[in-house]
Amino acid sequence: MNSIKWTKNRIFRVCECQLTREQTAELCFKSATTVRKWDAGREIPPECKRLMRMARGREIHHSPDWEGFQIVGEKLKLPNDETIGPQQIVTGWVLLNNAGPNERPRTKRFLRIATHLAKIMVRNRIV
Repeated sequence: MNSIKWTKNRIFRVCECQLTREQTAELCFKSATTVRKWDAGREIPPECKRLMRMARGREIHHSPDWEGFQIVGEKLKLPNDETIGPQQIVTGWVLLNNAGPNERPRTKRFLRIATHLAKIMVRNRIV
């Protein structure tokens, strides 16, 4: 029986990043043999680790401002475990950046109402 040794590198690649050997090799511009050596215990270069994390949405950017954010499927997962879609991000950006000085109070009121509606929808499991 052929037993496979599970090193920390292999656990990282397979379990945390959910990447096959071939996917990892293609992503990092390395050969499958190099990835096999990583699985055996050779150190994975930090830039390859970051690419692997980013490819699976575990890391968006290395800046501390992005800590806790993830890409899950087609949505952005916020640090408070809420997920928002691209249209919600665009809507928020438009509301915050395109409103003139006279529109700010109305925009703030709109956002407050939208927040309350979102909480009600989550509480009642409408979404």
